[in-house]
Amino acid sequence: MSNHLTGFRARLQAGPAAFAAWCGMRDPAVAETILKEGFDCAILDWQHGYHDQASVEAGILLAQACRKPAMVRIGVGDFAGAARFLDWGAVGIIAPMINSAADARMLVDFLRYPPLGSRSWGPTRAMGLMGLSNGEQLERANETCIVIAMIETREGFAALDEILAVPGLDGVFVGPGDLSIALTNGAAIDPLHAEVTAAVKVIAQKTSAAGKIASAFCPDGKRANELAKLGYTLLSVGTDGFLLRSAARAELVRAKA
Repeated sequence: MSNHLTGFRARLQAGPAAFAAWCGMRDPAVAETILKEGFDCAILDWQHGYHDQASVEAGILLAQACRKPAMVRIGVGDFAGAARFLDWGAVGIIAPMINSAADARMLVDFLRYPPLGSRSWGPTRAMGLMGLSNGEQLERANETCIVIAMIETREGFAALDEILAVPGLDGVFVGPGDLSIALTNGAAIDPLHAEVTAAVKVIAQKTSAAGKIASAFCPDGKRANELAKLGYTLLSVGTDGFLLRSAARAELVRAKA
């Protein structure tokens, strides 16, 4: 049994914080390069990244080769696609624009097997990666699959208590860019905005009180460190593109000095 896959949900529930390589680039060699620097998992960005289905599949397999779990940030409302990514071996799904308990219940219904949901059976690749038989997969899938709702709108933030109360939902993921746009009524896009900072503290407190996983996108390592101290246990550290640009910029400055 592949404990780095089947045990990742328990790791996030217990802590300490896991730091994710946010992978939006299609080439799996980029994800491989970053994962080998010590990140705990990969998050493949289907919503805003450059991925197609083939590159998501390759990214999941690449993470497995690195002995790291892969999660997928899906497109808005793409719950059927999310179930397919789980069938391919992703350990979890991050779903954007979850604005109500009804949205969260629909997400859970697609991604959990009965009695928690009504997910269709067909995890052929996932069973192989995790080393599980049919019976073991059915028995353990609901306890190992990670289902995360993004909080990134005024509506979602206002409904946080109701969203956290949905059975089968593991936790929430702060989308600070969209949340900043929402909280400033479109005046700014600033993941470090004071109103976002206040909101992430409230989200941390309420999520912890609900016994669920607090997670967030972080523009850089400094922010990830700050949120880890607040109790967040799944945190991205920039993006693959950001890390590539920042490293290239720093070395070019040294070259030109």
